[in-house]
Amino acid sequence: MSKKKSSKKIKKKLFHKYRLVILNEDTFEERLSFKLTRLNVFVLMSISVIVLIAATTILIAFTPLREYIPGYSSTALKKKAVALTYKVDSLENVLTINERYYESIKKVLHGEISTEEFNKDSIQEEIKLEITQEDLEPTRADSLLREKVEKEDKYNLFETATSKINFVLFPPVNGVISESYDAKKKHYAVDIVVPKDTPVKSTADGTVIFAEWTAETGHVVILEHSNGLISVYKHNSSLTKQQGDLVKTGEVIAMAGNSGEYSTGTHLHFELWKDGYPINPTNFIDFN
Repeated sequence: MSKKKSSKKIKKKLFHKYRLVILNEDTFEERLSFKLTRLNVFVLMSISVIVLIAATTILIAFTPLREYIPGYSSTALKKKAVALTYKVDSLENVLTINERYYESIKKVLHGEISTEEFNKDSIQEEIKLEITQEDLEPTRADSLLREKVEKEDKYNLFETATSKINFVLFPPVNGVISESYDAKKKHYAVDIVVPKDTPVKSTADGTVIFAEWTAETGHVVILEHSNGLISVYKHNSSLTKQQGDLVKTGEVIAMAGNSGEYSTGTHLHFELWKDGYPINPTNFIDFN
């Protein structure tokens, strides 16, 4: 019986009607009035809370406001961060390669070389023969063919019967050599006296890897050729090529001059380097 009485009391409280009246404070005029029960108020408040939660969730999930929540990062920012990470990694690799590349030509610019590692005869022999990195071990058939050709050449009256490869380069300028190549004095070049603004030409096909002004050697241009060969032209009055340009044999790359602190007159300071080692240009070029 007590349970039934308590349930009836709860129902009565829930469905008991109340009036909510809004009055004008000055005139006590009734503006609005609502008939309410406790159950209506509870239902209305529940629905309002649910709608508010749903609206807030939608607003945060589908608008940029979610990015202001602590600890939340947007997908777009993640993608940008990953892309920037890859770019930074690529730039680091490029910088590493460039640093190694500039270090490789640094001693060409400054004439830095260890005499212990320098072997002039072996370098010149390598350039003359132009040996590739392939396996040159002759086969049996090749040996038989060589023996046959040698026997035929014994009775050949022409000198062209023998095959010899010569490493010949185009003279960058023609003139009198004022200072010759001297490895002992660390003068890894030949100085050729020429009139000012004489066209300086490329000694072979190649790519311009350096074309800048230096305080010591003035306008300098460096060309990279095939087989690890590098040619250097210093003390020019001006340059006609830029870094990255492709040049042909005999193409004008600069004008001779007297620029730089180390220059003592109008001339061309010409160097040849093979695989990081200097070689005597007069062994391959006739400057007269």
